[in-house]
Amino acid sequence: MDFKDYYAVLGVSESASSEEIKKAYRKLARKYHPDVSKEKDADTRFKDLGEAYEVLKDPEKRAEYDQLRKYGAKADGSFEPPPGWQSASGFGGGGYTEADARQFSDFFEEIFGGRRRGGFSGGSDSGGFRQNMKMRGEDVHARIALFLEEAFHGCDKQVSFTVHEADPHGRVIPRQKTLKVKIPAGMREGQHIRLKGQGAPGIGGGEPGDLFIEVEFAPHPHFTIEGRDVMVTVPVAPWEAALGATVTVPTVGSKVNVKVPKGSTSGRKLRLKGKGFPGKHPGDQIVVLQVAMPEKHSPEAEKLYAQLAEAEKNFNPRSRLHV
Repeated sequence: MDFKDYYAVLGVSESASSEEIKKAYRKLARKYHPDVSKEKDADTRFKDLGEAYEVLKDPEKRAEYDQLRKYGAKADGSFEPPPGWQSASGFGGGGYTEADARQFSDFFEEIFGGRRRGGFSGGSDSGGFRQNMKMRGEDVHARIALFLEEAFHGCDKQVSFTVHEADPHGRVIPRQKTLKVKIPAGMREGQHIRLKGQGAPGIGGGEPGDLFIEVEFAPHPHFTIEGRDVMVTVPVAPWEAALGATVTVPTVGSKVNVKVPKGSTSGRKLRLKGKGFPGKHPGDQIVVLQVAMPEKHSPEAEKLYAQLAEAEKNFNPRSRLHV
């Protein structure tokens, strides 16, 4: 008899993890499910997928199969079990796929001897596999763009996305859905909101999938985000930096007065505790000072700068460069 490469049927490597095997099975079973697929060989492919998954999902059966794959498969594609072979694990029912194993191949029967044991799950020979199959609906992923203020304070937004479902004639068609979503205060970029049951509908009475909404931020003219901290660059005049001053700086949704320490330089950071994104552990706002020069000086100011230069003539701002 011909050898059946279950790994090839599922399109995975022989080192694939259980999760990778499960994911591959769900994807292909949804594609070839006879209730929705238009492929000519959908029914056969669907049964092959179920058979492959019934073996590879079970650690004992998979270990036995791997041994037979190594020692029983022939170079010409045929298969012959080693002398005296008998499965130790047997076949204990449909499990995840709820499959009727009587629909499986002679190759499966030769390995696990299920028909001789009579240990198969119920269902008719003609349609049990198809009728008993339940598939959970596909999870759907969507993105929603928020202004920083919306994420900070929380808001209600509408999100539109596409799900694929079978129409009354069994054809898979896309359908646009729009939902109103409550955005909680303090959502950060990259976080997900999960709406249970709002994904694609299930097949054969299976439960629907979930909707996962990923939050992304629209660019802001003043603020940037690092974790839960809000960063803002605030220009200060040279005399404010030199002499110290109290200046007004923006926060998300308000303004506060901040004391600039005497002798501050560009790049100095001032931390406003708890003024960052809200949450169980609120972030801070980081004020980055930037010394800004006027674009044009008055004659009086130029004279004062000349006096300053004379008074501070021993100061070399490039001393670290050894010049």
